[in-house]
Amino acid sequence: MPKGLLGRKVGMTQVYNADGVCVPVTVIEAGPCVVLQVRTPERDGYSAIQVGFDDKPRRLASRAERGHVAAIGSQREKTRQAAGVQLLEKPECEPKRYVREFRTEGDTTEYAVGQSLTVATFAECKAVDVVGIVKGRGFTGAIKRHGFSGLCASHGVKKAHRSLGSTGQRQDPGRVFKNQKMPGHYGTNQVTIRNLDLVKVDEANNLLLVYGAVPGHNGAYVVVRETNKK
Repeated sequence: MPKGLLGRKVGMTQVYNADGVCVPVTVIEAGPCVVLQVRTPERDGYSAIQVGFDDKPRRLASRAERGHVAAIGSQREKTRQAAGVQLLEKPECEPKRYVREFRTEGDTTEYAVGQSLTVATFAECKAVDVVGIVKGRGFTGAIKRHGFSGLCASHGVKKAHRSLGSTGQRQDPGRVFKNQKMPGHYGTNQVTIRNLDLVKVDEANNLLLVYGAVPGHNGAYVVVRETNKK
């Protein structure tokens, strides 16, 4: 199975590596994550484990979220038991705010529902991929959104220095093509930063120190997995 954990971006700092060079790192609080479900090809059509991170107060969790992690004696459970349906095993833990799945290949017997995964998973790992949601920047212009250079600032250019310029042609085709780079909503999309060096694994504090920057604001949820990039 590919190594993976859920976590939270703490912020950036700098540390000295083994060569005595000061390098910028992103601190990620990864885990502990609880295995909520184990997917099997016989029942679900694919192999995976579903993990959850960050406890959610029960008063804020919906009944479906509580029933996902613990037996709450719902009418649906009683009806299915009376019909002879084998119910899925529950981890008997608190509801989780962040839930994701990690696909596996082959046997998943080494993982059990309710098992806790920690940063010790990455003890022998050298590089990771980090998946996160980039910061939202609202409605922005073409220069900030697409990196346009803008118009020149020489004599005769009238207050159009940050305009995007022409967007179409003449009578033919007489319209603006789709996917034209224009002002619009910028950010809040999922981005994967691949093959980042794993500088340090702090098992005592559940921290990963990753070389470079990762997407998202401080406190944002991220997915950390062992890279498959050679």
